[in-house]
Amino acid sequence: MSRYNRRANRVIYGACAKLPTKQLALPRKAFFGSIIATLNHILVMDRVWLDRFTGTEGEPMERDTILHDEFDGLWTARNQEDERMEEFVENLSIAFLATRFRWQDLDGQFHNDPADVLVLHMFNHQTHHRGQIHDMLSQTGIEPPSLDYHRLHA
Repeated sequence: MSRYNRRANRVIYGACAKLPTKQLALPRKAFFGSIIATLNHILVMDRVWLDRFTGTEGEPMERDTILHDEFDGLWTARNQEDERMEEFVENLSIAFLATRFRWQDLDGQFHNDPADVLVLHMFNHQTHHRGQIHDMLSQTGIEPPSLDYHRLHA
C-alpha cells in the first residue's frame, strides 16, 4: 500500500501540476474547498498518523491546516512524507500490527483500536481524498488520471 500510495500521489500531483496556482486554489465543492487545500489535508493527516504511530511529537495541526500554499513546496513535502511512510511500513512488525493502539483524535477524544486497522485507514484516507481531487480535476479541463491499483502497482 505504501508503494501504491507513493505512485498514486505522483500521478495525481503530476496532473495537478498542469494547473496554474489560481486554479488549484479556486473554491470547489469538496470537504476542504479546493484542490490545494485537499492536498494539504492529506499531507496533514499523514503526518498526524505517522507521528501517532511512531510516538513523534509533531507540530499540532488542525485538519484544515495549510502547510504549503505554493504547489512546488507542497509536492516536495509530499515526496518527503511518502518516503517517511514507506520507511515506517518497511519497519512495521507483526507485533505492532497485532496490538491495540491507544490514540487521541484531533477533537481530543481517546480511542483504542486495532493497529492493523488504523494503518490501513491511513492509506484508505488518502484514497478517499485523492478521489475528491480526481473529481475536482475533471471540473478543470485536465484529464483526471487513472489511479487504479492494478495500473499503478508494480
